[in-house]
Amino acid sequence: MAVKTFREPLNREKVLAAAVDLADAEGIKALTMRRLATDLGVEAMSLYFYVPSKEALLDDVLAAVLAEITAAADPGGGDWRSRLRQQFLAARRVMLRHPWAPGLLTTRRTIPATAFAYYDGIVGTLVAGGFSHHLAHRAIHAFGSLPFGFAQEVFSPAAADTDAAEADLAAMAEALPNLTAMVAHELHSATDPTLGWCDSQVEFEFTVDLLLDGLERLRD
Repeated sequence: MAVKTFREPLNREKVLAAAVDLADAEGIKALTMRRLATDLGVEAMSLYFYVPSKEALLDDVLAAVLAEITAAADPGGGDWRSRLRQQFLAARRVMLRHPWAPGLLTTRRTIPATAFAYYDGIVGTLVAGGFSHHLAHRAIHAFGSLPFGFAQEVFSPAAADTDAAEADLAAMAEALPNLTAMVAHELHSATDPTLGWCDSQVEFEFTVDLLLDGLERLRD
């Protein structure tokens, strides 16, 4: 692999941008200090001046993605419902650009401070829209990971080719007839962007609208 050479001096921002680009191109497992150093055209040890460890690097790239989500969360106009819907869909667009980020977010021990500020804004939107703090708290629990643009899945079977998937469905049919029929019926369209085995754009928007409609009834 050819080593890239930066004409400008290296800094923390360039390191994190290169890390995000690498994860976008090849997945989060490809992001190692050695590989990142190769892409930046420097020795691996020199990266520790900017990030103290691999774990810190993972925290930092996650923080960079959450910063994108925060920046995309333009409250705009409209009522509380339309504002939150636009915000969640904007977060979704960010996550579709970084499909490795949902998995990383759900496995980190620490959450960037920007995430708390982001949720503070959501609570503010709810309260300004007529919700009590009690109901706003319930809403935050109900939203789960939707404000970050993805639906956290209970399980995600490994990807399989079409023939293997059909064989699996046939084997499941006798033992699990209802689940098998549902899965066979709900195979995702190739044009429907997904962030997981059961997290397509259509499913995401359905869940967001269902929750927002239910909260509207509770608010009234």
